Amino acid sequence: MASRPCANILDLASGDVLDIPQTPGALPTVITDPGIIADLDVDSDGSSSVCRERIIIVANMLPLHAQRDAETAKWCFSWDEDLLLLQSKDGFSPETEVMYVGSLKVEVDPTEQEEIAQILFDNFNCVPTFIPTGIQKDFYHGFCKQQIWPLFHYMLPMCPDHGDRFDQLLWKAYVSANKIFAEKVMEVINAEEDYVWIHDYHLMILPTFLRKRFNRVKLGFFLHSPFPSSEIYRTLPVRDEILKGLLNCDLIGFQTFDYARHFLSCCSRMLGLNYESKRGHIGLDYFGRMVYIKIMPVGIHIGRLESVLNQSSTSLRAKEIQEQFKGKKVIIGIDDMDIFKGISLKLLAFEHLLHEHKEFQGQLVLVQIVNPARSSGKDVREAKRETYLTAKKINNHYGSSNYEPVILIDRPVARDEKTAYYAVAECCIVNAVRDGMNLVPYKYIVCRQGSLEMDDAMGIKKDSPRTSMLVVSEFVGCSPSLSGAIRVNPWDIDSVAEAMNLALTMPDSEKQLRHGKHYRYVSTHDVAYWARSFMQDLERACKDHYSKRCGGIGLGLGFRVISLSPNFRKLSIDHIVSEYKRTNRRAIFLDYDGTVVPQSSICKSPSADVVTVLNTLCNDSRNTVFIVSGRGRGSLSEWLSQCERLGIAAEHGYFVRWCKNCEWETSRLSADLDWKEIVEPVMKSYTDATDGSNIEVKESALVWHYQDADPDFGSCQAKELLDHLENVLSNEPVVVCRGQHIVEVKPQGVSKGLVAEKVLSKMVNSGDPPDFVMCIGDDRSDEDMFESILRSCPSLPVAPQIFACTVGRKPSKAKYYLDDSADVARLLRGLADASSPKPTNIAHFQVSFDSSF
Repeated sequence: MASRPCANILDLASGDVLDIPQTPGALPTVITDPGIIADLDVDSDGSSSVCRERIIIVANMLPLHAQRDAETAKWCFSWDEDLLLLQSKDGFSPETEVMYVGSLKVEVDPTEQEEIAQILFDNFNCVPTFIPTGIQKDFYHGFCKQQIWPLFHYMLPMCPDHGDRFDQLLWKAYVSANKIFAEKVMEVINAEEDYVWIHDYHLMILPTFLRKRFNRVKLGFFLHSPFPSSEIYRTLPVRDEILKGLLNCDLIGFQTFDYARHFLSCCSRMLGLNYESKRGHIGLDYFGRMVYIKIMPVGIHIGRLESVLNQSSTSLRAKEIQEQFKGKKVIIGIDDMDIFKGISLKLLAFEHLLHEHKEFQGQLVLVQIVNPARSSGKDVREAKRETYLTAKKINNHYGSSNYEPVILIDRPVARDEKTAYYAVAECCIVNAVRDGMNLVPYKYIVCRQGSLEMDDAMGIKKDSPRTSMLVVSEFVGCSPSLSGAIRVNPWDIDSVAEAMNLALTMPDSEKQLRHGKHYRYVSTHDVAYWARSFMQDLERACKDHYSKRCGGIGLGLGFRVISLSPNFRKLSIDHIVSEYKRTNRRAIFLDYDGTVVPQSSICKSPSADVVTVLNTLCNDSRNTVFIVSGRGRGSLSEWLSQCERLGIAAEHGYFVRWCKNCEWETSRLSADLDWKEIVEPVMKSYTDATDGSNIEVKESALVWHYQDADPDFGSCQAKELLDHLENVLSNEPVVVCRGQHIVEVKPQGVSKGLVAEKVLSKMVNSGDPPDFVMCIGDDRSDEDMFESILRSCPSLPVAPQIFACTVGRKPSKAKYYLDDSADVARLLRGLADASSPKPTNIAHFQVSFDSSF
């Protein structure tokens, strides 16, 4: 079955169209786009099977076990009940349908893929993504494990021995794999109803593919790994593509505030985005869409763990371990074999503990269970070799014929055996140098709470107080939520050793208090709570999807959706020219930077074409044309010296000139500028303390610029400066405002909106009320003009045609937009071509502002 959206998705990345087996034809087709209704899969009772709420969970691997039957050679599948993705279903309503999209852990022959896909869909509601072997290897073992995973754990590829250098071919495989996932989601999604929850760093650009196909798709993403600081992340050559991919979600989840803070910092430094916090929720305004950030550590499945505790095999194994270590204290460590888990550092700290506290020699045992490595390579081999050598050295030095201080278990360990070790151990140590979450401490706490069968096997009285002691690295995601744990710097061997000593020697009363506090947290913040909380926030983040107009812009992985109010649309040049021709008296207001002249232009003087167009418009006797800018009058006079009949309002209207031969008129609302003597020293102190900032001195205002400063520090300093100035200027006739990378102090009652009101008022009073008003600008200060025009024009004797237009598609009080200054130039050229310039005496327009201005 060919997937309808495939053609739309494959153009987003380079590479040939892949011959990927499609999900079998028996899968239901559903509503994919508003107004495009495909055949619905209807149940025998006539009810649609797509009416109930559905969550599509997308992850690298499906939560399934798969193996061939030795006798029949047929595939057998079963749920992997230990996986978080399956356990998270407990957080959803029983009426919620959950569908999984992901890969199998085994390789399936292409001739069997369609049959297996059908079996998995029918029996497990799973959609497998069969990624070709070559792409799978480069995608998972290449880009994910050799580039993204080390980088996200703060390891830079400084030399060939530590991390692989960026490889464009591996990146292409990552893109191709994400495309395959996108195709599978598209085949089964009801884009108007379904929620899509994407998991982890393997699929960070998948949101871009889905958002391009379905602009209003309800997308959530949760990152289970750390997110590095901007100094680390910015070294990734495809950093922008990945950031933009994540920002195409509605909700992005992180384990800790640190990881979220690093992500927000990257968005600020690399994409120029600022975040805001409202009522406890953090949001990023991304082209009119609010992308929410959620901080919620994952929990464990309490019921699943308690069921293992109640198994007789677990109780029996716990009793055996207890007998094995009778008279000794046990410290437990369970880690994957990789370079970030800090196993060798843990062993060195344990060695130091035995050396410094000789009373523990012969009495203390560290049981280190090593889970199989999830990746391969030189780093893993070296970590394993170092672990074995360190353990051997400790055992040789401190061990004896009946005492082995370090017991290294490097084999597959059954769930009941791990649970038994947890229950017996008096202390658990997690010493990772960097880890996304790590649920080992949570499992340890629940196991130490015990069960009836476990207590009976270990000879513990039913109501006896429980204890559990944790030594946890401060670089582990679970650390912030375990306030009773002893937090350590894993690199500080001495401190880790003393932490273990403290954990073992602490009075039982304090151990009980710490355990009780931890158990209350772990039992209430389980995996169901985590999943339920995430979905509730995702629903809230998506509730306004259909209240705005959406449109996509950008090519390839730079695609994003613009979300605008329903009445906000692009200004049609043909339409405005038509209205322009039909009118007899026109007022035209134009901002300067970012409107008449490109914002990024180094040369701020207008081009010859712009000057010609402005002169043509000004020479039409039916037009009154004003440049309204925050720039100083000296600069504007110089740049626009060739425009004889052009009106200029400088410094937001503090100075106004109706034509080149007219005198500058100064606003009398705030003639006293003594406050500048207070402001300038304050701004100078912040300038001295903030590298890259500077002060712009205007005749009527002072502006502190920090666009060249460090984004985070500059923003922080701007907030401080704003508060400082508001305090010292509380009794002065000024306004302190914050704009795009600026803090400005200007007189009260001076604004671009007031300029527009006065010009329109004078036109009415002179007997020439306008029947056409156009205002174009790109800045926050231009919003005052839009608001003023939209408010005052309807009250004129005859309501004029109003065209308030912002430059750039973004939330605005204007009803129209143009993409950039080039669009503005084309529009003005169209109006100029429609003009009939008849130069007249300019005295007609030389009206003075009254004394109130």
